[in-house]
Amino acid sequence: MMLPNFNRSPGAPPFLIAGPCVIESEALCLHIAGHLKDIGDALGMPIIFKASFDKANRTSVNGFRGHGLEEGLRVLEKVRRETGLPVLTDVHLPNQVAAVAEVVDMLQTPAFLARQTDLITAAAASGRPVNIKKAQFMAPADMAAVLGKARAAASGAGGSGDNILLCERGTSFGYNNLVVDMRGLVIMREMGCPVVFDATHSVQLPGGGGDRSLGQRQFVAPLARAAVAVGVDGFFMETHPDPDSALSDGPNMVPLDALPELLRQLVAIAAASQ
Repeated sequence: MMLPNFNRSPGAPPFLIAGPCVIESEALCLHIAGHLKDIGDALGMPIIFKASFDKANRTSVNGFRGHGLEEGLRVLEKVRRETGLPVLTDVHLPNQVAAVAEVVDMLQTPAFLARQTDLITAAAASGRPVNIKKAQFMAPADMAAVLGKARAAASGAGGSGDNILLCERGTSFGYNNLVVDMRGLVIMREMGCPVVFDATHSVQLPGGGGDRSLGQRQFVAPLARAAVAVGVDGFFMETHPDPDSALSDGPNMVPLDALPELLRQLVAIAAASQ
């Protein structure tokens, strides 16, 4: 499957990593992926389908984590085969990387694990592009060291290190809140790598519901519009046909039927910001 050029040319549409937070079912993933493909074709926007086989960082032990590695990879492979979209999923442990890299087109490391050297280097050495999420507790400039680890590992495995991306997903601000400093997008782009803005996790209220996280999805659109104007290469957005019934991260998700209009706005702003 064809991945986009991660370094966006001036005026070109940004790429989009999108899908449900977690693999709830094969049918749901195929439904969402089919809609994403249609949206991408209509807007000329490269789409990468994302869903997690396991959410290892749930607030509560009772939170739905997913169906596990084997079943999750089976579903992702089917989405890839039936829709033609490249697929991405996250890895939490170094020993997951090899199996996951055999199926998906791109890996992602979770924000809480940005300082886990063994995970970062294993993902980067896999030969797959890697979207590294900036930890909520790290300053943008701190990601230079993380990027250096990843590039060294990719180079040591015979790669170029040019397929490492950094992703902004907000910074902890007091209790149960995140803020986005748009200066961070500029700082990370100056490191010479593509930058992704995670528009949905950036409006999360971590642990805001006591045994679960809450979110403020009404702020996804304005933050995304600001990010594309500042200058990013791509976006990460979780989406669902009915976010209020989603099994993970529903309060910060974009409803699937609202996604086309938001993406049209982002493509238009990108075209005007040459």
